[in-house]
Amino acid sequence: MKAILVEGDALIWGEAPEPKIAADEVLIDVRASAVNRADLMQRAGLYPPPPGASEVMGLECAGVIAQVGAEVMDWQPGDEVCALLSGGGYAERVAVPAGQVLPIPDGLSFTEAAALPEVYTTAYLNIYLEALAQPGEKVLLHAGASGVGTAAIQLCSLFDNPCFVTAGGADKIEYCKKLGALGGCDRHKTQDFTQDVLDWSDGQGVAVILDPVGASYLKANQKCLAVDGRLVLIGLLGGVSEEVNLGLMLVQRQRLIGSTLRSRSTAEKSRIVAAVKERVWPHISNGSLRPIIDSVIPIENTETAHRTLQDNATIGKLILELS
Repeated sequence: MKAILVEGDALIWGEAPEPKIAADEVLIDVRASAVNRADLMQRAGLYPPPPGASEVMGLECAGVIAQVGAEVMDWQPGDEVCALLSGGGYAERVAVPAGQVLPIPDGLSFTEAAALPEVYTTAYLNIYLEALAQPGEKVLLHAGASGVGTAAIQLCSLFDNPCFVTAGGADKIEYCKKLGALGGCDRHKTQDFTQDVLDWSDGQGVAVILDPVGASYLKANQKCLAVDGRLVLIGLLGGVSEEVNLGLMLVQRQRLIGSTLRSRSTAEKSRIVAAVKERVWPHISNGSLRPIIDSVIPIENTETAHRTLQDNATIGKLILELS
């Protein structure tokens, strides 16, 4: 089969070994995949795949099941699906545990479905399973125009969590508001979002913050948390080390939660995917939630997609389409 391979500084669409499925896995003929920042980190040598995972990049895909393992009962060849992967999505075929596979929601194409698994699973996991956001609680979403951000805005709107976003550019802020965000701070105008968030929350702060930035936002994030607030850290784009104001954390009963998805066990990821299927997937099928796609790019041009994402020039997802 063919896959995107890293050769020096270049990405090529070259020959790769065929994946073999275990008894609890399915083999998917990939029709579309999607680009995530984790792919850029893996390519740079900063985010290696978990033990046993494919060395090929790609954390989600959509396609048609070609083969099922001996222990798989819920899927059969010919089923049209999308899937959360530990790797291997930038390829013609990928093996994935059956518990990480989801049906393509009614009415969606393969390219649309490929935009769903990673972002909706990440957003739902961290806001509703890790931070345990309750109806009415306010949420701050950093990188609101990203794939995860645009999914999180829609989930917050659906589940009655008023949300405020930060994003880079007035156009991105306006797009986030159209999706359902009630306010936003343009980081091109100011890096200090604290006062904007406090003004929006009537000085009380927010109950939950979803943060892919890390160190450079930590001090401001703590100031933005309400009493009993939860900060969920899902990325380190702004660095790995910063002082924590333990006094503020103690007095305000703040909680800092570190969360990754890729490195979790198959059993844990399967439980999370099952929760997403139950609580989120029906709302995608009925149109209440939708994939936000910036552009669709032939997989042979993955290099272009990586540069576009690196330049922060996107709203929503970049999809890689296989011919």
